[in-house]
Amino acid sequence: MPHEIHDSGNENHHDHADEGLLADLQRMEQLRVGRRRALALFGSASGSALLLGCGGSDGSSSGTTTTVTSTSTSTATATATPTPTPTSTSTSSSCTVPSSETNGPYPADGTNTSSGVTSNALTATGVVRSDIRSSFVGSSTATATGVTMTFTITVVDVNNGCAPLSGYAIYIWHCDKDGNYSLYNLPSESYLRGVQVTDSNGQVTFTTIVPGCYNGRYPHIHFEVFSSLANATSGNYARLISQFAIPATVCAAVYATSNYATSSTNYNNGNNSTSTDNIFSDATSAQLAVMTPTMTGSVSGGYTATTTIGIST
Repeated sequence: MPHEIHDSGNENHHDHADEGLLADLQRMEQLRVGRRRALALFGSASGSALLLGCGGSDGSSSGTTTTVTSTSTSTATATATPTPTPTSTSTSSSCTVPSSETNGPYPADGTNTSSGVTSNALTATGVVRSDIRSSFVGSSTATATGVTMTFTITVVDVNNGCAPLSGYAIYIWHCDKDGNYSLYNLPSESYLRGVQVTDSNGQVTFTTIVPGCYNGRYPHIHFEVFSSLANATSGNYARLISQFAIPATVCAAVYATSNYATSSTNYNNGNNSTSTDNIFSDATSAQLAVMTPTMTGSVSGGYTATTTIGIST
């Protein structure tokens, strides 16, 4: 807003005729300087208004000067900003951290109320095993039946060029061919749960079955990653909790068999897409890619599954 300039001669007027030529010259100089300042202020305000007029509204195209300034500022900010440390949703050039997902109501990792012979299978003797098809807690030694699946998981460090992470423990668990969970709605059983420790290649291998499907969820395998076996078997300090999705082509082939009849009904009752699943739908395409193992094989010969997951160390 322009400043209002007052000529002192307009208020409290005095006769200056007897003050001499020198006084008159001094007053004239003051008036001249005052007018110069007023013109300078007016010119500055007009220039600002002109620049604002060129800028336009938010989102509109701007003049050359504004565009150059904007480009320069944007480049400088991007250059000055450091690369963020990968988190649970980070992606590097060749390895991706899966999205963090719920461990569900049946983890038996000490976080849920006991519905079976134990609420924490991680502290039970025998939980460290490669073949997880048989029960190992309590008196039952029953074996879960279904199409065999050999699952190799490679764990790598996204903060170190995707280098293999050895000594990490992975706990997996999933439902049986009919969509039931041990230590939950099968309280006397403890099958389809187990822990393995990564080798020098960052790998673990489990022998299990292709899980079934129950209403409300796309077919999946739960997993938790720990930085050591000691942390895993103490039932605490999981570095990552997430889930694997069974490829749709495998689901279609396996659930077509009579042994998976219950799962076939559930799968075709609106539970056959990761895009509508309330867990997998929040993952990015890169995350879902590593959360969906590559599987080869057949119903008669069994399937081999592999995937590589990143961990932010």
